[in-house]
Amino acid sequence: MESTPQRTAVPSTGPHVHGPSCGHLGIRHDDHVDYLQEGHLQNVSRSGSIAEHVIPVSQANPNECTPQHRCTGHEQGHVHGANCGHSMVPHGDHVDYLVDGHLHHPHGSHCDSHGDISLS
Repeated sequence: MESTPQRTAVPSTGPHVHGPSCGHLGIRHDDHVDYLQEGHLQNVSRSGSIAEHVIPVSQANPNECTPQHRCTGHEQGHVHGANCGHSMVPHGDHVDYLVDGHLHHPHGSHCDSHGDISLS
């Protein structure tokens, strides 16, 4: 199931400029790099406007239940949330957590794997 990534232009709120040394995690997305800031995946256009991006649901990043997934990136029983220590990443119509280079989605008593993410 493929979906189109959401892209919404938002005004820049300050002098911060995303780039390779800005301090935010860079995620390769489509044909560019987006920067993860407080759960938002942001892309800066050449004109300087910031667009909110979402990792689309795709074959590489599915939105499927994977109860067999066992991750070594955290202890069993770890609970993902706003202050769990893992970066939130918008994926399709929900939020996943970046753990050891792949997307985790809390689902009942387990975490689903929603695919690998390429960091810049």
